[in-house]
Amino acid sequence: MKFIPLDIPEVVLIEPRVFGDERGFFMETWNQKLFAENGIDVEFVQDNHSKSSKGILRGLHYQLQQTQGKLVRVASGKVFDVAVDIRRSSPTFGQHVSAVLSAANKNMLWVPPGFAHGFFSMEDDTEFLYKCTDFYAPEHECSVLWNDAELGIEWPLDNIEPQLSEKDRNAVAFKDAETL
Repeated sequence: MKFIPLDIPEVVLIEPRVFGDERGFFMETWNQKLFAENGIDVEFVQDNHSKSSKGILRGLHYQLQQTQGKLVRVASGKVFDVAVDIRRSSPTFGQHVSAVLSAANKNMLWVPPGFAHGFFSMEDDTEFLYKCTDFYAPEHECSVLWNDAELGIEWPLDNIEPQLSEKDRNAVAFKDAETL
């Protein structure tokens, strides 16, 4: 596997080794020893799997307590994935990084605790998988507006009006958000 720090170096793009032939492919998606050797020494406690149609936007979500690190990947389809630094003490506070994750490229993204996370589904029947370092705690969950001008995220919407949950429609501006 290749571990590639993004512009916010705590967020890491992971390119797995893929072994394929006419029968299909095999790849390793988690190896605690290898990840620890590359600076991601965590314990996962929960696995999640979501399915989205093209045009669904989920996020930007985070938890103020029971903060979650997430190892995310796509099993089918394609997403534009975003991590926003919400750590007030960080030199990259309020900045974001993004990556396209797809079933075709098989890349993964490590989003550590201290980041708001979201994604936009770029294809129908997109299946998004993620491992979490802490349990989901809805009483501690917060949402920042996906299109907050202060964040300046350039979502690849292709003239599509994204479909949002009620929680995401009612998210707060970054300047008003509780952060870590």
